[in-house]
Amino acid sequence: MDPADEEVTSFQTDKGLYCYLVMSFGLKNTRATYQCLINKVFKDLIWRTMEVYIDNILVKSLKKSQHITDLEQYFH
Repeated sequence: MDPADEEVTSFQTDKGLYCYLVMSFGLKNTRATYQCLINKVFKDLIWRTMEVYIDNILVKSLKKSQHITDLEQYFH
């Protein structure tokens, strides 16, 4: 999460004032934000060797011998 956005996620408890340092999946638009991030990270591989939908990532290959190379690109 951007440090500038931490203040707007603050909440108070009987033990003090807290804010999120990472995006909570209870917040609105987190799925769309996560999907945009994944699309940016894997933009060169999506539609070529992988398909992505939220937290499901499929690495695909035309040939069995090519699959290890495609997986290496994904993990790199």
